[in-house]
Amino acid sequence: MVIKPFCTFAAMSVIKPSLAKGTRDFSPVEMVKRNFIYDTIKSVFKKYGYAEIQTPSFENLSTLTGKYGDEGDKLIFKILNSGEYLKDAKKKSFDFSEEENSNKLIPLISEKALRYDLTVPFARYVVMHQHEITLPFKRFQVQPVWRADRPQKGRYREFYQCDVDVVGSESLLNEAEFILIYNEALAKLGLKDFTIKINNRKILSGIAEIIGKPDLIIDMTVAIDKLDKIGLDGVSKELLERGFTEDDLDKLRPVILLQGTNEEKIISLKEVLAESETGLKGIAEIEQVFDYVESLISYALPLTAKIDLDITLARGLNYYTGCIFEVKTNEVAMGSIGGGGRYDDLTGMFGLKDLTGVGVSFGADRIYDVLEELDLFPASAEVGTKVLISNFDTEAEKYALPILQQFRNAGIPAELYPSSAKLKKQMAYADAKNIPYVILIGGDEIASGELTLKDMQSGEQNKLTVLGIMDLLK
Repeated sequence: MVIKPFCTFAAMSVIKPSLAKGTRDFSPVEMVKRNFIYDTIKSVFKKYGYAEIQTPSFENLSTLTGKYGDEGDKLIFKILNSGEYLKDAKKKSFDFSEEENSNKLIPLISEKALRYDLTVPFARYVVMHQHEITLPFKRFQVQPVWRADRPQKGRYREFYQCDVDVVGSESLLNEAEFILIYNEALAKLGLKDFTIKINNRKILSGIAEIIGKPDLIIDMTVAIDKLDKIGLDGVSKELLERGFTEDDLDKLRPVILLQGTNEEKIISLKEVLAESETGLKGIAEIEQVFDYVESLISYALPLTAKIDLDITLARGLNYYTGCIFEVKTNEVAMGSIGGGGRYDDLTGMFGLKDLTGVGVSFGADRIYDVLEELDLFPASAEVGTKVLISNFDTEAEKYALPILQQFRNAGIPAELYPSSAKLKKQMAYADAKNIPYVILIGGDEIASGELTLKDMQSGEQNKLTVLGIMDLLK
């Protein structure tokens, strides 16, 4: 008896290949460019004493929820429990048309979620490893995060963050150094016109106090943080919907629309917040950060960035308690390319109380788009293999093999065309891979020991020894 297989690949229906919305593939050329960004940013992190860690792609759902505000929680990608995940849910009766009941269903069918950012997992890491780390603990992470957001230009559902944080230090020197880290890293990447916005959540709390709405601080910050997107009228409308009055708005508008230099803004804020101890403390912290930057910049790289005290900057995440940052390029229409701030008790959610921290993040994907649009990637960031050795016949291949390894041992990325082929085909291969140099080895080259090196950009050809070529390529 002949037993036919249950199915074969030929019998299977053809599935049209596609990507999930908000995700991307990265080609070899793109990866070289992306690694250029990561390596540049990492080199600056290390200069300032930060060490790299990594955390899992997914966390317990309870670790993530309640840390990003109601709007943030909705954007967390939940992972269905394995096995019969509806078993417990079937024991309860739900009206799935009601959001409240839907929220009750989630814990029954999902106990884990893809990480929303790198900061909360870092806080979890610190608590779990508190007996192994030395405070202040300075770390950086470069890993992907996921958000169930609506995809658009510069906004993806899967994207990389480059985070740098320090916990266990109250010193505002850390905040000042983050400004310098942003300044140095972005300048090294080629950006020439960008703004580092800074504010302090204590100032925002003070503003809420003086208008008599301290209990609506979150509602106020969420609304005014949208000023760039929806304008003053949109912010005013949202504030009214969130429980503020027209009288409150009359007091808020002059503060929201504060103009002038950083020094002038500080003078105005001191007058407005004269009756708020919390607000004045926030102003003092901003002044201290500015003083540190002024002292440090004399001995650092030139200050490429514009530093702007922006009262409308709120950073919607609930865990920020002090200085907050946001970075925007002025050369391309793009959202923020970085941000972060001070959080006084994020680890307290995991049982380790009163451990302050501060950190910032680089939006690597948006930075990539900016560099691409401005054509700022250096030629070296577009090259993988630096030299291709031709292969015309068995004798040439045998002669080339030890030379190939010499290049590689010297740290020069090199390839030997894998089989004998016509020159046109090998040149087309080098062109397609953006390989800048090709070495031609024929009978004359083998006899003389001088190889023909072709510059693929200029078309120029020169006879050089192996050592001569190595010196040139290095």
